[in-house]
Amino acid sequence: MELETAEAANSKALEKAQESKKEAEKESAQRAEFAKLLNTRSGGVYMPPARLRAMQEAASSDKSSPEYQRLSWDALRKSITGIVNRVNIANIKMIVPELFSENLIRGRGLFARSVMKAQSSSLPFTPVFAALVSIINTKLPQVGELVLTRLISQFRRAFKRNDKIICHSTTTFIAHLVNQGVAHEIIALQILVLLLERPTDDSIEIAVGFTREVGAFLAENSPKANATVFERFRAVLNEGRISQRVQYMIEVLMQVRKDKYKDNPIYPEGLDLVEEDEQITHQIQLEEELQVQEGINIFKFDPKYLENEEKYKAIKAEILGEDEDEEEESGEEEESDEDEEVAETKEGIEDRTETNLVNLRRIIYLTIMNALNYEEAVHKLLKVQLQDGQEIEMVNMIIECCSQERSYSTFYGLIGERFSKLNRVWTDAFEEAFTNYYTTIHRYETNRLRNIARFFGHLLCTDSISWMVLECVKVNEDDTTSSSRIFIKIMMQEMMESMGLKNLAERFKDPEVKHGCAGMFPMDVPKNTRFSINYFTSIGLGVLTEGMREYLKVCLRLFVFHRSAFCANVIVSAECTQIDYGATPRDARSRVVVVIRF
Repeated sequence: MELETAEAANSKALEKAQESKKEAEKESAQRAEFAKLLNTRSGGVYMPPARLRAMQEAASSDKSSPEYQRLSWDALRKSITGIVNRVNIANIKMIVPELFSENLIRGRGLFARSVMKAQSSSLPFTPVFAALVSIINTKLPQVGELVLTRLISQFRRAFKRNDKIICHSTTTFIAHLVNQGVAHEIIALQILVLLLERPTDDSIEIAVGFTREVGAFLAENSPKANATVFERFRAVLNEGRISQRVQYMIEVLMQVRKDKYKDNPIYPEGLDLVEEDEQITHQIQLEEELQVQEGINIFKFDPKYLENEEKYKAIKAEILGEDEDEEEESGEEEESDEDEEVAETKEGIEDRTETNLVNLRRIIYLTIMNALNYEEAVHKLLKVQLQDGQEIEMVNMIIECCSQERSYSTFYGLIGERFSKLNRVWTDAFEEAFTNYYTTIHRYETNRLRNIARFFGHLLCTDSISWMVLECVKVNEDDTTSSSRIFIKIMMQEMMESMGLKNLAERFKDPEVKHGCAGMFPMDVPKNTRFSINYFTSIGLGVLTEGMREYLKVCLRLFVFHRSAFCANVIVSAECTQIDYGATPRDARSRVVVVIRF
């Protein structure tokens, strides 16, 4: 028995020793893998996803370790590059919060490199990248300054090497940063002076392209300097030392200036996203010593990594206006759902804080803002759990999001149209919302009022809601305010642009629509009729007032007829009274005529 127990103990000890040896070998292999990873350049090694997940799990035990920091650095690089490559005019407002959720202070070098590389490979998207940099510059000016510094440094190197392609892409980016207010106009003038000082075909070609992009801004903010630049262009043209092709480019530039840069505005449509007061402008000279900070492009161990991450979380919460991270929002939503279930089980308890309603509105808002197109937005919004009667909350949030935009976006109109055509419940909700918003439209400022009016104009011209909702609209002096008149004007003009004036007029002649819109085209009192005629004529819709004009003509004829009959009756009564009082018919008639004229 003693021998058997000794053998069992020996076997267990051998097994433990083998297991510990295997674990040691595994740890040594992981260390070797981490050492290999740490000694390579960022992005230089491909790692299968399964192995990457295993390494992340192994490194997650100590978040301050070099291994974990290297893995998080690679994830940061991939995330920033992916976000920058996805940005366009349509989704830039959704991309910005996603970009701020990454640590841009730690990864500012990665961001600068990614945005410069993406811009050089797709020059038509330069205004979009410049707008992205300008938004980030308002909150993190060190990032915008780094991008501008690297662009100036890149231009100087390319100019010395006579690299025309790099010079052209770099100057185009700098021009749009000047337009966005990230860079001061003095850097644009210094570049133009450098290019025009010793004119060659390449330098003049780059200067012409640069001036086309930044000329509108210089003409508005530095007209004297802009005139001097064009005088230099004219002198180069008169000297005739350049080729015919480049001379023709200068002549085309002169014509562009004469046309006031109509094809090259300062802010392309949809990219005027930053208020002028909020923008931070960097005054960097062309010849000053630049701090390019190439070292922040590569991974370096940070002994205060956790502390710096916590600091950026606080900065991110302040920028995005959130009290908690976006990563915790899903957990909050789950907790709110659990709270709702618990509250339902407790009888006799009524929640009057509207916490559930606030959570619902937040979910709807985030869903709309994160959607790439209206179809995706509708698909995700339909998955939101609504209680009976909460459809109006969904509708109100869609309209409120639309009203908050700087300019109207058809994105919201298409969402409303799709919802209205899916189910009659949504149609009724939008019709109810029209009545509510029209009666309270005086509470909204002009820009929000304009967006709401165009939204409902889109729904009406696409027959997404019934035209009978216009019953609440009464166009007369007593029932309208300045806000309601602006609302009607913008809504009607939106309908006219979509349907055409002829089709719009025919639609209003429909008997059912005509009956529902009796308040818009009143024929009860001539005073109201004249007010409506004058109003619609002033907004360019006089063709809709033909029926009211005919009504006024009939009223005028009736008035003249009744007036003549009244005069005849008065004269007859005067002839009768003069017999009693001894006056002549002539005297009585004269007195009556005097009274009527008076």
